[in-house]
Amino acid sequence: MKDSSIPRAVILTAIPLEYKAVRAHMTNLEELVHPKGNVYEKGIFTGLYHNWQIGIAEIGAGNYSCAMEAERAITYFDPEVILFVGIAGGIKDLRLGDVVAAEKAYGYESGKITAKGIQTRPDVGKSSYIIFERAKAEARRDDWKARLPVADQAKDIKIIAKPIAAGEKVVAATRSDVYKLIKTHYNDAVAVEMEGSGFFEACHANGDLQFLIVRGISDLLSKKSATDAQGFQEFAAQNASAFAFEVLSKFKVR
Repeated sequence: MKDSSIPRAVILTAIPLEYKAVRAHMTNLEELVHPKGNVYEKGIFTGLYHNWQIGIAEIGAGNYSCAMEAERAITYFDPEVILFVGIAGGIKDLRLGDVVAAEKAYGYESGKITAKGIQTRPDVGKSSYIIFERAKAEARRDDWKARLPVADQAKDIKIIAKPIAAGEKVVAATRSDVYKLIKTHYNDAVAVEMEGSGFFEACHANGDLQFLIVRGISDLLSKKSATDAQGFQEFAAQNASAFAFEVLSKFKVR
């Protein structure tokens, strides 16, 4: 992987269908095995300004494991850019299949429990400035839809650049205490997932690295099982991957 002639990126995913959606945009794939046993793949992606060497990994769910696995992948691949690409539950302002480029992620489970209730003390991570600016620019255009299957290119799919919430629980109901906590204390968050806080924590510790989270909306918290059964996880992962690769295509390494 350590070929300095072309820029390097890493893309992390949590689950197999996210990994499959990312993998579809790459060529010349081959397996790499980390000395500690992690099985990665690397491949080539042809962008507008660069050919990219990309390492991809499926790391499982959860902020803590994400932080560890992100650090390991960063050390191994030594990338200029790292992305987390996957699916999330929509909280507000989004429809199934829409995509969020995360401005920041609230680690909403950090806090203090008192007799009067929880006092929130969130961990807040932010995307790096330069690549987030590129994501905002691409969100204003429809160029990224050319990376979708032809049947989906005419669909009304919205891209927004807003905060998300990240915790250790699958939020599957709008009546849950976790949902009420997020709506009360993090009401600018538009989606909820389980890796963003750990991802940002690892990335911020790595110097000049550019990093971004891209999430497709696979459910709206209510009736999650029904929407999953209708294939919206695959649709959301497909859209998130298409947008992420458009951002990478237009990103210039300095």
